[in-house]
Amino acid sequence: MEEKTAKLEWLNDPQVFSVNRISAHSDHQYYETKQEAEEGDMRLRQMLNGTWQFSFAEKPEERVKEFYEKDFNADKFDSIMVPGHIELQGFGRCQYINTMYPWDGISDLRPPFTDPENNPVGSYLREFELETELKDKRLFLSFQGVETAFYVWLNGVFIGYSEDSFTPSEFEITHAVCDGVNRLAVEVYKRSSASWIEDQDFFRFSGIFRDVYLYAVPSCHVRDLFVHADVSDDYKDGLLRAELSLIGEIKGSVSAVLKDREGNDVLSFDAQTAKADTVLTGCVPGARLWNGEDPYLYELWISLFDENGQLKEVIPQKLGFRRFEMKNSIMCLNGKRIVFRGVNRHEFNVRRGRAITKRGYALGYPFHEAA
Repeated sequence: MEEKTAKLEWLNDPQVFSVNRISAHSDHQYYETKQEAEEGDMRLRQMLNGTWQFSFAEKPEERVKEFYEKDFNADKFDSIMVPGHIELQGFGRCQYINTMYPWDGISDLRPPFTDPENNPVGSYLREFELETELKDKRLFLSFQGVETAFYVWLNGVFIGYSEDSFTPSEFEITHAVCDGVNRLAVEVYKRSSASWIEDQDFFRFSGIFRDVYLYAVPSCHVRDLFVHADVSDDYKDGLLRAELSLIGEIKGSVSAVLKDREGNDVLSFDAQTAKADTVLTGCVPGARLWNGEDPYLYELWISLFDENGQLKEVIPQKLGFRRFEMKNSIMCLNGKRIVFRGVNRHEFNVRRGRAITKRGYALGYPFHEAA
């Protein structure tokens, strides 16, 4: 649904879980030049993590209602780190619940309603200036994780609304961004109608707990990429099918090449006319198959050109050829029985909650990561 004005009643409406939010898509990396792609230099992304201005309210009625206006004076706001949980930074209370809902014993509620007297609100403000590489392009705003429901404004313009705590939410902001200083406002509610279906045994937090960033896209862009890397019935050849969804000025052509781990070309795709839905298919004879003991990856390089043959976008995408199937009620990979080796992992840190840092991932000890 498309809306230009935020409505508080969306919190209690199970049929409204996104407003102006763009459809989910692949999170592949893309670049404007081959050199940037080879160096992994993602110049079309601008991170907004760090210290934000912040105001906390125990219930919606007590929130600062017009904080999103461009000329609002936020001198009395506190500060908070993004990403991070509200409750672990001195606002609100921590709560651990297993079999109960968070409001059981406090409020007498029926689905899908929230308690207007027990629904903490966090109001976030962040100012930024657009980096040079992002100017004069289509712009998007990405929230990688927000608990539980939130409204977004940019320069006083309503951008959108979203629920679904652990799924990225993205909005186009091309129409609202301006030259110079921009003001981003985010209003986060701890509970919504979605809270009725998110009950599980863990700490109940709220806030922007994953990365926030801006990103721009070239004039012709692969919005969604789905690479199917299958195996032939005799488990000898690799079968490749890449499905591309393009947006923007869809002109010119698309070509691609598949490289092995050593960088040798093993499969080339001739240039074809770019279409909104473009498909590339091919076969790699005698492909080296992927499995847990030998996680061999190829790399598919996709290139988009305009009608004048000028390179507009480059996408490197790693892939492994493998086939999963059931044989006589046994799970098999590439025709052989799978033996799983691993442990269940829950992203959590004693100090940061579910806002895990890259250092924690690298160490492999999210429970004991140093502050």
